[in-house]
Amino acid sequence: MIRREFLRVIAVTGALAAVSAEEAEELAEGVGRGTSVGFHRMNAHLWQVYQLARSKNSVYPAVHEQIVSLTDALKGRSDAEVVPLCAAAGDLFQLAGELAFDGNDYEGAAASYALAATACRDSGAFDLWACALVRHAYVDVYERRYGEAEKTLATAARVAKRGDTALSTRHWVSSVQAEVHAGLGNFDACERALDEAERVADLTSTGCNGGWLRFDGSRLAEERGAGYVQLGRLDLAEAALGKALEQPNLAKGQSYRRRGVVLTDLAAIGAKRRDADQVLTFGREAVQLARTSSSGYVARRLQGLRAEFAPMVRDDRILGLEAEISALSTH
Repeated sequence: MIRREFLRVIAVTGALAAVSAEEAEELAEGVGRGTSVGFHRMNAHLWQVYQLARSKNSVYPAVHEQIVSLTDALKGRSDAEVVPLCAAAGDLFQLAGELAFDGNDYEGAAASYALAATACRDSGAFDLWACALVRHAYVDVYERRYGEAEKTLATAARVAKRGDTALSTRHWVSSVQAEVHAGLGNFDACERALDEAERVADLTSTGCNGGWLRFDGSRLAEERGAGYVQLGRLDLAEAALGKALEQPNLAKGQSYRRRGVVLTDLAAIGAKRRDADQVLTFGREAVQLARTSSSGYVARRLQGLRAEFAPMVRDDRILGLEAEISALSTH
């Protein structure tokens, strides 16, 4: 079942660089043997397919089957055998949470991240555990529960200190803390956290594994810009977001969700300035990306943008954009 679903996902998403049929067979056999190495290898490939997929929910069937197989593998195992499998479970449940989060199922995402954090804690995988806590904090961030997010991130920071210093885990924690400080209106704390996150450039390697840890600093321009929007520092925000759009992945449209979010933030700046042309230029492209990717997350960000339209409701073009946003599905 896993091999069939995995190959189907590759076909649907066009993830040509993911694996060959022979490699998929080998991965499936590894999972079938119930080894932690086999599960970790399959997890890594599922993360790759997830990142390449335009429509993230197309990856769900393969992830679901991997969860079923991992659950079966945990039955009747000794404590010594369960520990490494718990790390694999913590990895997999974070991916499941990402799928739920992109579909705006925040309750499902939070449940998945909580399971992931517990499994990672039990396996002693500190970086993996810290990343699960960061993802859980994201749920509170996007529900604007900044106080709760701040507490979770404080725990994540403590856990990350026990992890591998060659990894970028602690820098990712700082970048999300910056977003929380922005939400709380604390410009100085936001800047300090961003400066700490920028130190990811000091790592001798990339600091990430391309799966459950992907923070390499490449998103800091867009994250800095988003924080400045919240803080009302519009000129600083526009400069940072413009820089973000120049990055290869966003410029080529390889990451539809990321580009859609940056465009939404730029449209929000236009709305705050009552610049209808800027709102329309960036808002329309963001709507198109939300349609193409079926990203509930981008759609929800656009829904939030509508609250900024009140001063411009006499402009028929703005009303047309609002209607397009209203028609988007957030699920």
